[in-house]
Amino acid sequence: MAWWHWTLLAFLFLTLEFFASTLHLAFFSAGAFFVAILVGFGVGGPLWVQLLTFTAFSLATLFFIRPWAVRKLGLSVTRIVDTLIGEKALAIDDMPVAGFGKAEMRGSTWSARNVGETPLVRGQRCVVERVEGLLLHVRA
Repeated sequence: MAWWHWTLLAFLFLTLEFFASTLHLAFFSAGAFFVAILVGFGVGGPLWVQLLTFTAFSLATLFFIRPWAVRKLGLSVTRIVDTLIGEKALAIDDMPVAGFGKAEMRGSTWSARNVGETPLVRGQRCVVERVEGLLLHVRA
């Protein structure tokens, strides 16, 4: 294959990596660029050598460089979205035990359910026990 075929293949892998963003296809792009450089300098050899070089280089970089890159870029860190559990809320409505009402937290009004053993009165502070969708489960 000509050097520009490998370059097009490399850009194809790079474009797919931008959409996937898993840091897998970028190393196949690097392998294709490597073979394109070799072929461009006239040391690429026949097609089977080019394919073998592409495969070996891509897999070597995938297995040896990807773990380091993932750690360095922080892609392996599981990010926890801001949790509401344990936050303080203010009861807007009277809520009997196991009853529903409204609560205010962080400047927004939420639907709430009293999961505590005592009723909540309007204006009373409560604590968020858990969140189900947009429903706060609160107790005194």
